[in-house]
Amino acid sequence: MTFSLNTIILEPLSKKKPKNAVILCHGYGGDGKDISILASYWRAHLIDTIFICPDAPERCAASPTGYQWFDLMDQKPEQILSKSLVAENKLNKLIDEVKSKYKMTAKQIIIGGFSQGCMLTLQTGIKRKDKINSIIGYSGRIISTDHLAKNINSNPNIILMHGDIDQVVTIESFLEAKEFFGKNNYKIETKIFKNCEHRIPTEGSSLGLQFIKKHFN
Repeated sequence: MTFSLNTIILEPLSKKKPKNAVILCHGYGGDGKDISILASYWRAHLIDTIFICPDAPERCAASPTGYQWFDLMDQKPEQILSKSLVAENKLNKLIDEVKSKYKMTAKQIIIGGFSQGCMLTLQTGIKRKDKINSIIGYSGRIISTDHLAKNINSNPNIILMHGDIDQVVTIESFLEAKEFFGKNNYKIETKIFKNCEHRIPTEGSSLGLQFIKKHFN
């Protein structure tokens, strides 16, 4: 079985059937290879986990060598939401394919992402009726708090991390997401990185690893 999205797959180092899976979604203009660098670091410490790093389904409007989950250029909020729902369907299909191929339940799967990938995984994970294990979000935001509030279907574990001087997705987006989850009775973990721009710092990859270990055990 091949996946519906072009995907980099990092098989478990144990060489055994994977006990669980982490699906990582790259940011706007990136690709699966980008985010697989993070997966490679985590993989050494999670030898029974398979890592799935898909390319987003569309060529990026602003960076033709990369990919986008949905267009962000000159789009109104309602257009962005509409296009994100198409991407959400494609990510859901990939999650279902991973479940089927590796005979896993949703609780054996963690999804996460950076920037636009974070936006998509938050929206997808909260709306799925089968509760996935966890969501790991770096430098993202909630695409539409109104839409998400009306479509909450599950309560996975969540960690959100963000740089305090991020100029691409500002810290206000992180604070809005934190407030949203608080209002909706989610207990989430959060971390703000000091003097950090739009990137995943070393501390962020370490915190992500700790979070996965805690929830996969």
